[in-house]
Order: sequence, then structure tokens, then C-alpha cells
Amino acid sequence: MALLWILIGLGVLIAIVFFSYYNRFATLENRVDNSLSQIDVQLKRRADLIPNLIETVKGFVKHEKAAITAVTEARKALVSAKGIENRVKADKTLQSALSKIFIIAENYPTLKADTNFLELQRELATTEDRIAYARQFYNDSILSYNDLCKLFPGKFFAGIYGKKPKQYLQIAESERKNVKVQF
Repeated sequence: MALLWILIGLGVLIAIVFFSYYNRFATLENRVDNSLSQIDVQLKRRADLIPNLIETVKGFVKHEKAAITAVTEARKALVSAKGIENRVKADKTLQSALSKIFIIAENYPTLKADTNFLELQRELATTEDRIAYARQFYNDSILSYNDLCKLFPGKFFAGIYGKKPKQYLQIAESERKNVKVQF
């Protein structure tokens, strides 16, 4: 009779361990999905700010249509991008186009001093910080998930549940180069 209770206890313990690891994988996958969603939220926030920025700039720089068109097209590409790789690529294009707008603003002192433009510029800077944090949180979530997939005993359970390590968000090799500052 005692042996039966030991076997039942052992069976319950094994079941608890299996359920526990299954739930850990599910929780970490949800965290990864949520963190990716937060990146999308911040990219959408930035995309929503851009039309206001463009309208403010249009009022001051009527002959800089190429830069304004580039930002508008880059925003459309970001909003319609599907998949993480396409969103990252579209985001880089948008960042490049926005930097041209801010360079143009340097040539227009009245635009540079305009309250609306300054507020939008601050909002975009804040959003950029939020995007950077969301990307970091995404990679941290991937790290936790991958640790569970690769370390024992999680690796054993990952094999049972068919879980594979996920890819980090990565920057392009061209963006890793040192920036040259000249005075």
C-alpha cells in the first residue's frame, strides 16, 4: 500500500514538472509576442506623429518637396510592412528620411524655433527612446526564452514540446561602424 502511494506521489510530481515547464514556455512566448507588439505600438506612435510634423514643415519649406515626399513614402512603407524584417527595414528608411527633415530645419531658423515643430521634435525623440527600450525588452525576452530552450532541464522539455530558440532583433553591419565627428 505504501508503494502505491509513493508511485502516485511520484506520478503527480512528474506531472507537475511537465505542466510547469509547459507553462514556462507559454509564458515566455507570450512575453516575446507582447514585446514585439510593443515595438509595433511605438512605431505606430511615431508614424502617427509624422503627418503633423510634415504639415508643420510644409508651411515653412515649400521647395523641399523631395524630403517631404521621402518621409511620407517611408511612413507608408512602415505602416504597411509585414513581418519583423520588413518592419525593421522600413523603420530604417523612415529614420533616414526624418533625419533629412531635421537637417532642412537647420536651414530655416523660423521653423527651428516654431513651437509646434519643437514639440513634435521632442515627441519624436521621446518615441525613439521608447522604441529603443521596446527593442531592448524584446531581445531580453528572447534571451529568457532561449535560455530556457538551451539550458538543462529546459532543453529536454523544449525537445518534448517542439520549442526552438528564437532570433534576436539585429542591426545591420553598416550601422555598427563608428560615427566620425568632425569640427
